[in-house]
Amino acid sequence: MSTYHFLVALAVLLFAMGLLGVMVRRNLLVVVMSLEIMVNAVVLSFVAAAAHTQTLHGAAMSFFIYVAVTCEIALAMALLVLLVRRRGSLDLAVEQELKG
Repeated sequence: MSTYHFLVALAVLLFAMGLLGVMVRRNLLVVVMSLEIMVNAVVLSFVAAAAHTQTLHGAAMSFFIYVAVTCEIALAMALLVLLVRRRGSLDLAVEQELKG
């Protein structure tokens, strides 16, 4: 098995673990961390493709993804702190009134 195939298989495994965490877990903090695992799997696949094709396109794309994800996490953590202060819990069942 080549390094490229190993990295792609690892990215698929990480994405599946993150997706399982989003679907199964009820704690909002764990769901956000599972989303981050999924983003890291996507970035790993971009880097693996860049290494396979020997270009910098995947590395540049992963940089832009990390910049966007950093902004997203800053907002998500602020919202989590706000929800904990208002409701006193990170359980998703408590936040049912947020549905639109």
